[in-house]
Amino acid sequence: MEKEKFGERDFQQLIGNLLRYGVWISLAVAFLGGIVYLSNHGTETVNYSKFIENDRSIFQVVTSVFEGIATFQGESLIFLGIILLFLTPVLRVILSLFSFLLEKDYLYVGITLVVILIIGVSVWLGFAH
Repeated sequence: MEKEKFGERDFQQLIGNLLRYGVWISLAVAFLGGIVYLSNHGTETVNYSKFIENDRSIFQVVTSVFEGIATFQGESLIFLGIILLFLTPVLRVILSLFSFLLEKDYLYVGITLVVILIIGVSVWLGFAH
Protein backbone atom coordinates (compact mmCIF):
# COMPACT_ATOMS: atom_id res chain seq x y z
CA MET A 1 0.00 0.00 0.00
CA GLU A 2 1.34 3.42 -0.98
CA LYS A 3 1.81 6.03 1.72
CA GLU A 4 -0.33 9.16 1.22
CA LYS A 5 1.39 12.49 0.63
CA PHE A 6 1.00 15.41 2.99
CA GLY A 7 -1.51 17.48 1.02
CA GLU A 8 -3.35 20.76 0.96
CA ARG A 9 -6.11 19.50 3.24
CA ASP A 10 -3.51 18.40 5.79
CA PHE A 11 -1.89 21.84 5.71
CA GLN A 12 -5.24 23.55 6.15
CA GLN A 13 -6.00 21.36 9.14
CA LEU A 14 -2.53 22.04 10.58
CA ILE A 15 -2.98 25.79 10.12
CA GLY A 16 -6.43 25.70 11.72
CA ASN A 17 -5.12 23.75 14.69
CA LEU A 18 -2.18 26.15 15.03
CA LEU A 19 -4.53 29.12 15.21
CA ARG A 20 -6.94 27.39 17.56
CA TYR A 21 -4.39 25.98 19.97
CA GLY A 22 -2.12 29.03 19.74
CA VAL A 23 -4.90 31.30 20.97
CA TRP A 24 -5.95 28.89 23.72
CA ILE A 25 -2.38 28.33 24.93
CA SER A 26 -1.63 32.06 24.97
CA LEU A 27 -4.87 32.68 26.83
CA ALA A 28 -4.03 29.97 29.40
CA VAL A 29 -0.51 31.34 29.95
CA ALA A 30 -1.78 34.91 30.36
CA PHE A 31 -4.58 33.74 32.68
CA LEU A 32 -2.08 31.79 34.81
CA GLY A 33 0.10 34.89 34.91
CA GLY A 34 -2.89 36.95 36.03
CA ILE A 35 -3.61 34.54 38.86
CA VAL A 36 0.04 34.54 39.96
CA TYR A 37 0.20 38.33 39.73
CA LEU A 38 -2.99 38.88 41.71
CA SER A 39 -1.98 36.36 44.36
CA ASN A 40 1.30 38.25 44.89
CA HIS A 41 0.20 41.85 44.28
CA GLY A 42 -3.58 41.87 44.65
CA THR A 43 -3.64 44.30 47.56
CA GLU A 44 -1.13 46.81 46.13
CA THR A 45 -2.04 50.15 44.60
CA VAL A 46 -1.60 50.17 40.83
CA ASN A 47 1.41 52.11 39.54
CA TYR A 48 0.65 53.27 36.00
CA SER A 49 4.04 54.91 35.51
CA LYS A 50 5.40 51.55 34.30
CA PHE A 51 3.40 52.02 31.10
CA ILE A 52 5.16 55.28 30.33
CA GLU A 53 8.67 53.77 30.25
CA ASN A 54 9.25 52.89 26.60
CA ASP A 55 13.01 53.41 26.37
CA ARG A 56 13.94 49.72 26.42
CA SER A 57 14.70 47.79 23.27
CA ILE A 58 12.76 44.68 22.38
CA PHE A 59 15.80 42.57 23.32
CA GLN A 60 15.75 44.01 26.83
CA VAL A 61 12.02 43.43 27.15
CA VAL A 62 12.16 39.82 25.97
CA THR A 63 15.21 39.13 28.16
CA SER A 64 13.44 40.52 31.21
CA VAL A 65 10.34 38.47 30.39
CA PHE A 66 12.32 35.23 30.31
CA GLU A 67 14.18 36.17 33.49
CA GLY A 68 10.81 36.84 35.12
CA ILE A 69 9.44 33.50 33.93
CA ALA A 70 12.42 31.76 35.53
CA THR A 71 11.33 33.26 38.87
CA PHE A 72 7.61 32.68 38.13
CA GLN A 73 6.61 36.36 38.07
CA GLY A 74 3.02 37.01 37.07
CA GLU A 75 3.78 40.02 34.85
CA SER A 76 6.25 37.99 32.83
CA LEU A 77 3.78 35.14 32.36
CA ILE A 78 1.14 37.60 31.17
CA PHE A 79 3.62 39.10 28.72
CA LEU A 80 4.62 35.62 27.50
CA GLY A 81 0.94 34.97 26.77
CA ILE A 82 0.84 38.17 24.72
CA ILE A 83 4.02 37.18 22.85
CA LEU A 84 2.51 33.77 22.06
CA LEU A 85 -0.66 35.47 20.84
CA PHE A 86 1.39 37.65 18.45
CA LEU A 87 3.44 34.70 17.22
CA THR A 88 0.38 32.61 16.34
CA PRO A 89 -0.57 34.47 13.13
CA VAL A 90 3.10 34.87 12.18
CA LEU A 91 3.51 31.10 12.31
CA ARG A 92 0.33 30.79 10.27
CA VAL A 93 1.85 32.95 7.52
CA ILE A 94 5.00 30.82 7.53
CA LEU A 95 2.95 27.60 7.30
CA SER A 96 0.92 29.17 4.48
CA LEU A 97 4.16 29.73 2.58
CA PHE A 98 4.91 25.99 2.73
CA SER A 99 1.34 25.20 1.74
CA PHE A 100 1.57 27.44 -1.32
CA LEU A 101 4.94 25.92 -2.24
CA LEU A 102 3.40 22.46 -2.00
CA GLU A 103 0.55 23.56 -4.29
CA LYS A 104 3.04 25.27 -6.65
CA ASP A 105 0.96 28.45 -6.42
CA TYR A 106 3.84 30.84 -7.00
CA LEU A 107 1.75 34.01 -7.05
CA TYR A 108 0.72 33.37 -3.46
CA VAL A 109 4.26 32.27 -2.59
CA GLY A 110 5.41 35.71 -3.71
CA ILE A 111 2.66 37.51 -1.82
CA THR A 112 3.40 35.48 1.33
CA LEU A 113 7.12 36.23 1.03
CA VAL A 114 6.30 39.94 0.83
CA VAL A 115 4.17 39.63 3.99
CA ILE A 116 7.00 37.77 5.76
CA LEU A 117 9.44 40.45 4.59
CA ILE A 118 7.18 43.20 5.96
CA ILE A 119 6.91 41.38 9.30
CA GLY A 120 10.68 40.86 9.38
CA VAL A 121 11.44 44.51 8.60
CA SER A 122 8.94 45.64 11.25
CA VAL A 123 10.56 43.42 13.86
CA TRP A 124 14.03 44.49 12.79
CA LEU A 125 13.10 48.18 13.03
CA GLY A 126 11.64 47.46 16.46
CA PHE A 127 14.96 45.90 17.49
CA ALA A 128 16.85 48.92 16.21
CA HIS A 129 14.95 51.24 18.56
